[in-house]
Amino acid sequence: MQEKVIQITGSITVDELANALGLSVTTLIGQLFKEGIVATINQRLDFDTASIIIEELGIEGVKLEKKNSSTQISHERRELSDHAVLRPPVVAVMGHVDHGKTTLLDTLLHKKTVEGEAGGITQHISAYQLKYDDRLITFLDTPGHEAFAAIRQHGAMLTDIVVIVVAADDGVKPQTVEAIKFAQSANAKIIVAINKIDREGADVQRTMADLSQHGLQPEEWGGDITMVPISAKQNQNLDKLLDMILLTADLEELKADVDIPSEGLVIESHMETGKGSVVNLLVTGGELKTGEFIVAGNTYAKIRTMVDFRGKPKGKASPSTPVTVTGFKDLPNFGDKFIEVADEKTARKMALLNANASQDATASANVTSSDLLRMMNVADNSKVFNVLIKGDVLGSVTSVVDSLKMIDTKGEVTLNIVATGVGDITENDVYMATGENTVIYGFNVTVPINISKMAARDNVVIRCYKVIYELLDDAKKEMSNLLDAEIVETPVGKMKVKGVFRTERTSIIAGGEVTDGKVEPGVLAKVVRGKDVLGEVKVESVQKEKMSVPELVSGEIGGLALSTEHKIQLEIGDKLEFFTREERRRSL
Repeated sequence: MQEKVIQITGSITVDELANALGLSVTTLIGQLFKEGIVATINQRLDFDTASIIIEELGIEGVKLEKKNSSTQISHERRELSDHAVLRPPVVAVMGHVDHGKTTLLDTLLHKKTVEGEAGGITQHISAYQLKYDDRLITFLDTPGHEAFAAIRQHGAMLTDIVVIVVAADDGVKPQTVEAIKFAQSANAKIIVAINKIDREGADVQRTMADLSQHGLQPEEWGGDITMVPISAKQNQNLDKLLDMILLTADLEELKADVDIPSEGLVIESHMETGKGSVVNLLVTGGELKTGEFIVAGNTYAKIRTMVDFRGKPKGKASPSTPVTVTGFKDLPNFGDKFIEVADEKTARKMALLNANASQDATASANVTSSDLLRMMNVADNSKVFNVLIKGDVLGSVTSVVDSLKMIDTKGEVTLNIVATGVGDITENDVYMATGENTVIYGFNVTVPINISKMAARDNVVIRCYKVIYELLDDAKKEMSNLLDAEIVETPVGKMKVKGVFRTERTSIIAGGEVTDGKVEPGVLAKVVRGKDVLGEVKVESVQKEKMSVPELVSGEIGGLALSTEHKIQLEIGDKLEFFTREERRRSL
């Protein structure tokens, strides 16, 4: 029998898959329900999910094929024509927290942003352009905190040159190593700025030695990596650093075509009252102009306004130029490529086709293979922590979600992202969060007073943060609170029973010698006879020579008043093993 081939472009609805398999929709929905997914007829399944379901149903003679959509914008670099012209270098500034990346850019651009950053940590990618020696250089300031790894990686992918900032008094740190890996994977040229050489304890040679251990050999030592000692704060050697950037750019002969439809990448996007979608773009080819139609991922725009990084209007932007535009129908995703099209009809059609073909469709109704496998593998006693994420920009939301997913709960707590979005917290968010173990996290957003009152009335928890690691710490704490408490027993002493003076249903009076440790009122004891444990008792009081004492220690003889829930017939020769028992909250 000939094998039946079902082609899937990105994803397929439950209805479409059922028809293709010759099954009733109710049969397919029933199978999904068995696997823990409550599906509807119009929900979309990704390729892997469809494969799993077909296997679970035991259907033979069916082959799934992925069909790529020709409408997707290619992320491959365009081959340059003979008419390509020189363009400014795009430089990403990367490195560890507090090693001086933003201070360096502030000094170069005569800005003052570092005080405005929450916790002194860059929270987004910021793009700037500097004119030096009559030439332009485009800079990208990338976040330093580990939670922004996704943003930093995009920062490296967008760039020609990566300047890795390392503090001379602190040396190579984990995020320094991460930045090196990103730059190398992006095939970007690397320049190291050894910063804070004015600080006490600064050691340039030691820093260079540390860097050489991670594959960056200084030119002075026979390697190929330019390393420039600088002080961003004191404006020391910054001219030399800029000279090295331009020299590297000259050696690379960076070019772009300008007589082609404009194209580039989405650096960031967010919503602003009165403006709608505000999107930061980096032009990589052609000339972007106001009034043009562009498509980015699943959305499109007629560019209404365009300004440079200082907020000054620009009529057009050439390659390697960062700009901020308005006019998008919806927020494009961070890292999406944009391309110019002829008219609105073409733009709308391409965006719609991209949305239908996207395997990473963000609609909450879609079911992915990871969702299915998670539901299939979740233990019956697993706790679920539900979160809604609202952020000021899409890049931040992505980083928060990715970082939350990286929290290791050892399978005891399941993280469920109820919804994500850009902008302030709304009534709809509160409605969606009315459930047990649910928290709305806001990142660099505000909560209107009426929304706060509504949340308080409905017992919905809203927590807003400006520093991402504080948000992650809170989420870890919340998930830890869902873990079952750990019962810890700590041995404190032993006694050999030498006399039993009274035995009642719930109390015993006995005496003996402490053979190890100590015994004091309030501790528990196991009654041991030979190898058997007869039960547990609690020490109510301790006596020595008919006087109440706070404790008996090893070698002392005394009497005990014991309480028990069940009658125990204590005998001479039995052993009492004393211990404390406490319930400890576990943490992730």
